[in-house]
Amino acid sequence: MNVESSVMERYSKGAREKQAALCCPVDYDSSLLKLLPQEIIEKDYGCGDPSRYVRKGDTVLDLGSGSGKICYMAAQLVGDGGQVIGVDMNDDMLVLAEKYREEMAGKLGGDRVRFLKGKIQDLALDIRAMEKWLAENPVCNHDDLVQLTKWKDEQRKETPLVKDCSVDLVISNCVLNLVSDDDKQGLINEIYRVLRPGGRIAISDIVSDEDVPDRLKADPALWSGCISGAFQEQELLRKFIEAGFQAVCIDKWSAEPWQVVEGLEFRSVTVTACKPESTECIDRGQAVIYRGPFSYVRDDDGHEFPRGERIAVCERTFRLLTEGPYRDLFIGISPAELPPPRTWCAPSGTIRPPTETKGSHHTNVSAEKCC
Repeated sequence: MNVESSVMERYSKGAREKQAALCCPVDYDSSLLKLLPQEIIEKDYGCGDPSRYVRKGDTVLDLGSGSGKICYMAAQLVGDGGQVIGVDMNDDMLVLAEKYREEMAGKLGGDRVRFLKGKIQDLALDIRAMEKWLAENPVCNHDDLVQLTKWKDEQRKETPLVKDCSVDLVISNCVLNLVSDDDKQGLINEIYRVLRPGGRIAISDIVSDEDVPDRLKADPALWSGCISGAFQEQELLRKFIEAGFQAVCIDKWSAEPWQVVEGLEFRSVTVTACKPESTECIDRGQAVIYRGPFSYVRDDDGHEFPRGERIAVCERTFRLLTEGPYRDLFIGISPAELPPPRTWCAPSGTIRPPTETKGSHHTNVSAEKCC
């Protein structure tokens, strides 16, 4: 079975007529759907709503943007200072999404959405540029193929479809499972590449509770139907961790399976994570207190935080724990006057004595006041 051709055929059909079997029931924000043409809503196929993670001013990348529904929803949230990029490989879906682009720009008060043709596992290769090159340089023999390979390598390096560290948020809605198993780790690595340090992901997809057997993977209908290519639930998290992401979290989990095939449960989940900052560890005399309720927690860098203890952290870790995805779990303590910076990464569990932070500024604290 050719995974790519099977998926292309199924979703081309989905662009021409509604395919109910490709869609999980999702409670989308109705206020964001009001502006959208009905055709875009009907011919969108997903299993979650990653638009809920979009922030004002974000540059958002939607992988497998399909009809453009999530892109046009996200465009309402990013505001005038943001932009939304949709990437898809299917010409029929791209035509459908572009069909309403001018209309949506008028409703949004600006053209802040664009759609690119590319493979989500190879976000550096501009497929439209390649097709134009091929029209002028057809591949007829081995030497022509060598030249094509050379051109693609140069294009990825010099004019990538999506540049390194250019995106604040990568979202996807039931698309990662459509990529072949051999390309899945490369896909995760590409997401990491295009994200800015501190950037986030919100990936809605289908996972299986057990490994999918080969006989199901060989079924083109099950693969294009978001079943056979599903990540095993632990594997999905592990892939993001291995790529270098932090704060990897199952934020949404469907209580009931979407489908059960040969005893395997397939359900919708949404995974969030962030790309760590690339700055070096600098000590500015800061500390954090883990609130609880567990006796201690350990972050992805191996730092342990016992409940209630003032733990010394570097400036980078301080920002991650007090401003990033962990902010509700930690109280931040910064000296009234920051000492001169020094390169230092606090050994796990290092206590910052209260004598070092007298008169300090405490953040993420309760608003209650003493009587």
